[in-house]
Amino acid sequence: MNDPRRPHGATDSASRARSGAFGRRPRTGTEPVTAQSPLGLRLVLSAVFLPLFLAGAAYFGVWAADADPGDSPGRGGLVVLAVVCAALSLLAVADLMVVLRRMRHARTGTAPH
Repeated sequence: MNDPRRPHGATDSASRARSGAFGRRPRTGTEPVTAQSPLGLRLVLSAVFLPLFLAGAAYFGVWAADADPGDSPGRGGLVVLAVVCAALSLLAVADLMVVLRRMRHARTGTAPH
C-alpha cells in the first residue's frame, strides 16, 4: 500500500496493537506508537487547582454561614458553590493519586494492577 504519511521503503517495526483497559486492540488513530499520557501537566494542574478549590469551598461555606435571609446572593446559592468547589477538590485529589501512581509505576517499570 502507498501511504503518504510514511516515507517510501519505511518499515513498521513496532506492533500495530497496543494494550488497553480491556486487553489488546488494534490501533485506530494516527497517534505515534510511543504516545504517552501528559502526566506532568495533569500533576501540575491538580496540584495548582486543589488548594484553590479547597479555599473556594471554605470561602463560600463561611460566606453562606454568615449570610442573612435577605442577602444577595442567598444562602442556598453559596452552599451550592461550596459543594461544587468541594466536589472539584475531591476530583483533583483523586487525579493526583492516579497520576502519582502511574508515574511511580512508569519509573519502576512495573505494571499497575
